[in-house]
Amino acid sequence: MIKGIISISGKPGLYRLVSRGKNALIVESLQTGKRTPTYSHEKVISLADITMYSDHGDEPLPDVFEKLHAVAEGNAIDIKAFANDDDMRQYFAKVLPDFDRERVYPSDIRKLFSWYNQLIAAGVTEFKEKEIAEDQAAENAEKADEQQA
Repeated sequence: MIKGIISISGKPGLYRLVSRGKNALIVESLQTGKRTPTYSHEKVISLADITMYSDHGDEPLPDVFEKLHAVAEGNAIDIKAFANDDDMRQYFAKVLPDFDRERVYPSDIRKLFSWYNQLIAAGVTEFKEKEIAEDQAAENAEKADEQQA
């Protein structure tokens, strides 16, 4: 689950939120395990709050990670293996076929792949909360029943 995983602008890598102090957040690097404070002047965003543009609206990042995990069969993605940006966009089209090709830039896709690789290396393989996933499955089943009736 990526709810407690954050990105800090200006700092490389991803971090796990450990604790909240009086004037700072205490975060732990997923790569090194080193704990550091993060202050209010630093831009911090949770991966669970990020979305990707698609033709039918915004796609939550946890959903994109789930699809990417299925396409990559649970393996890390070799970003350097893509000969150019078009190859990378074609691969991403397998993950999210209806992504907005005008608003999603190659740098966005590259960052998404990098974050995915960091999560996989840290042993994170569940990207959504189970309760939410179960609720969505129940809603989808209800919609399917309504359409059949």
